[in-house]
Amino acid sequence: MDDIDTTRRDLLIAGALTATAAAVPTVAGAQPAAATVTGAAQPQTPVSSKVTLKVNGQQHSVAVDTRTTLLDLLREQLHLTGTKKGCDQGQCGACTVIADGRRINSCLSLAVMHENAEITTIEGLGTPEKMHPMQAAFVKHDGYQCGYCTPGQICSAVSVLDEIRKGIPSHVTADLTKRPPLTELEIRERMSGNICRCGAYSNIVDAIVEVSGRPA
Repeated sequence: MDDIDTTRRDLLIAGALTATAAAVPTVAGAQPAAATVTGAAQPQTPVSSKVTLKVNGQQHSVAVDTRTTLLDLLREQLHLTGTKKGCDQGQCGACTVIADGRRINSCLSLAVMHENAEITTIEGLGTPEKMHPMQAAFVKHDGYQCGYCTPGQICSAVSVLDEIRKGIPSHVTADLTKRPPLTELEIRERMSGNICRCGAYSNIVDAIVEVSGRPA
């Protein structure tokens, strides 16, 4: 009986030693691969580039990381904090600015893409002492509550009227051979990319209608 128990014990020990010996080369072989992965994850030196652009009528030449968005350039380097960072994914419109006459979501556009461009932010439209007509209309019609989305709303509203004047159609324009009508439906469709979480939409439309000169 003792011989049988000894044989069983020896068999188990031998099996355990065999399994351990088989596993050791695998672990050792995996170490260089792990080191390679760790080495690949090391941060690389950012690539910088100089970009020259005119913002609110003033020329700027700035060295930027090529990954810098136009929004971050405006806020962090030029200190024009009127343009807001909302979702940072192009969904809310809080970062809307006017670039070469067209409204864009500045959070989705790289700064280096705007070499020699003319950028207008909310600060460039008007000042508290001399407001743009759209700014004055927003104040008159209470087109804001918390105010966070308001700079983007106003920049977008100014561009909406310009688009209609130029005859640029929207998704709700029925006749593409004619200039789009200045209707509330057109305004609401064109402003749909600017989200107001306070829900001041009807007042915003009233402000845009007043600036357009359309009879109420």
